[in-house]
Amino acid sequence: MALLGANIAGDDYACSSAPLGPMSYSGLHVGTVLPVYSTFKSIERKDHNEQQKWLIYWTAYGSFSLVEVFSDKILSWLPLYYHFKFAFLVWLQLPTSEGANQLYVNHIRPFFLRHQQRFDQILGCAHHEIEKLVSAHQTEIQFLRSAIVKIAGSVDHFLRGDDRPRRPQNQRAIQAPPRK
Repeated sequence: MALLGANIAGDDYACSSAPLGPMSYSGLHVGTVLPVYSTFKSIERKDHNEQQKWLIYWTAYGSFSLVEVFSDKILSWLPLYYHFKFAFLVWLQLPTSEGANQLYVNHIRPFFLRHQQRFDQILGCAHHEIEKLVSAHQTEIQFLRSAIVKIAGSVDHFLRGDDRPRRPQNQRAIQAPPRK
């Protein structure tokens, strides 16, 4: 049962006693919780074979997630859809089946090799447009950043239960960007 997270932290907590919640959310648990922790462990151990395995898993999981964004609303109406999704995510991770590796080698890698040039063009254009957008809106971004920092400070103050907010000497109230 180690696949589903039993005994990860060294305790005797059995997965059979841990509710996974509605079946629609169990795919999230199985698809991310153990892989995130396993990826962390492979990075910390500097185990390149394990890192490669988990990179392939995340590529397969991400590809599945992209397809699911468009198909989930339709497929979720099928009986046992979430059970099949759960089984698929388990299959991706199982060392005996190497499902993620099979999916990567047989489908994902050939697809990206065939369309790599087009993806590079699209991503290059998108990157360029984002850079233009960010540079054109620096004032608004700085205002938003300042507002977020001030709100975070207020939340911190509230959570600490301080009597009155602390305002550093050099901070002013939030000001809107100048109008053009």
